[in-house]
Amino acid sequence: MTYAITQTCCTDATCVAVCPVNCIHPTPQEREFGSTEMLHIDPTTCIGCGACADACPVDAIFPVDGLPAAQQEYAEINSAYYEGKATDDEPDGPNFHVWDEPSFPRVLPSDFAPLKVAVVGTGPAGMYAVRDLLLHTSAEVTLIDRLPVAGGLIRHGVAPDHPATKKVGETFARFHTHPRVRMHLGLDVGTDITAQELAAHHDAVIYAVGAAADRTLAVPGEDLPGTVSARSFVAWYNAHPDAAPDAVDLSAERVVVVGNGNVALDVARILLADPDELARTDIADHALAALRASKVREVVLLGRRGPEDAAYTASELIALKHLPGVELIVDDHDPRIAAAIDEAGPKDKAAVLRGVTRSRPTLAEPPAAGRRIVLRFHCTPLEVEGQGGVRAVRVSEASGERAIRTGLVLRAIGYRGVPVAGLPFDEATGTVPHEGGRVTGRPGTYVVGWIKRGPSGGIGANRTCAAETVTTLLADAVAGALPAPERAPKAFHRLARRRNREVVDARGLAAIERAEVTRGERDGRPRVKLATVDELVSTARRSRRGVLR
Repeated sequence: MTYAITQTCCTDATCVAVCPVNCIHPTPQEREFGSTEMLHIDPTTCIGCGACADACPVDAIFPVDGLPAAQQEYAEINSAYYEGKATDDEPDGPNFHVWDEPSFPRVLPSDFAPLKVAVVGTGPAGMYAVRDLLLHTSAEVTLIDRLPVAGGLIRHGVAPDHPATKKVGETFARFHTHPRVRMHLGLDVGTDITAQELAAHHDAVIYAVGAAADRTLAVPGEDLPGTVSARSFVAWYNAHPDAAPDAVDLSAERVVVVGNGNVALDVARILLADPDELARTDIADHALAALRASKVREVVLLGRRGPEDAAYTASELIALKHLPGVELIVDDHDPRIAAAIDEAGPKDKAAVLRGVTRSRPTLAEPPAAGRRIVLRFHCTPLEVEGQGGVRAVRVSEASGERAIRTGLVLRAIGYRGVPVAGLPFDEATGTVPHEGGRVTGRPGTYVVGWIKRGPSGGIGANRTCAAETVTTLLADAVAGALPAPERAPKAFHRLARRRNREVVDARGLAAIERAEVTRGERDGRPRVKLATVDELVSTARRSRRGVLR
């Protein structure tokens, strides 16, 4: 029985490590690793043991014979990856896996005193770093987040209708209560405490703060009411405390999304998904209510380039093709679009659009009946038009300029890092300058994740990114290059409490978890999120008094 890797693949390569026959590629040791959208199982060598499925943190691996109709394409995608690839002869012996030479790059000498490390950020990048430190060393970790709840991208970035992807959070959550971890949630480095104070109490500090800003269109009218960043929209439907419940107006019949990456597909899918289906997820209550009352019937995704260069992954596009009750259309306004799809090879991204309806919808008038997503390639926004609110988007294409009627524009053209207090910053790349994760000119200070490499790569990409940073940190420790801390970590814990009386610890986080899950059980949902800082903090504080509702 052959297995296949499907849509939710996070590419962190946990499956590679447990495969006894080396049938999952690319591996972290191969050049292609990190450049492919997903990992692939070779159907000719898979022995169907299921070890990979058991190890997968996001439930992305299934027997080919059991794939539902909407995921049958993944059997072909896995198989196609190996077409034309040279395969090494299988080694002799009962164990068919070609193992690498043993390597222990993230281990300290046994007589090395435990390091005191602070990690700022509880998203995947920070938690992969925490995991490495706890599993490979005797380090003691101070875990900090600006918000009074942990999770980062897992909690506030992954779409609610992707519950399997969120399961990787369970892997990280087991480290929240680790005996060598002290947690300070709701503590803002740069406001409550300074970067210098944090460094003075620890041997090293790792910043995993992500990319908290948006790229802009740089076109007239971009600041009109009714123009919203996709980052803000995602935060709104994911109950991020920074997002106001009334931040999004869904009274327009057509929404224009500028961009065609995975985030663009996420927001298009959520806008048109059946609210009754979303009601079975952890979507924010206020977003669910707004989507039930929504007038949106059509979402138009604008891409500057053709389908062969679209930023989304093939797996997310496949999912969009099977969205119940929603028609997917390729706007056939430019002859280059059909040519790119028809001439695409089996491994090309544009080939996924073969068989999708092509038409030329009228976008200057209200949308026709039904619900649809329109992919409009070779289309560049020139101006957001309107007075006091969005009325249209003027675009440039091969045939000239035209206006697309809309009342809501979502910018989904990428995220951008913001300066971190006390650290150098590269304005051109939106990242902190570093060497292997070591912040340039700041001994004992490190970065990981999007603030290190820019906003690229999914959840699993942070595993190798964190491994590099932790390896650099430990090498500096062995070399004696870490500044000696001026104060003990216990003094930092007292300082944090003095600066912010509402800091949430591991016990408070557990109380938040129980409260959200309990609320969800009442409504038949995995959880009902607490959406404000006040709700989160008050729930955490009730745990100290033993009162949970």
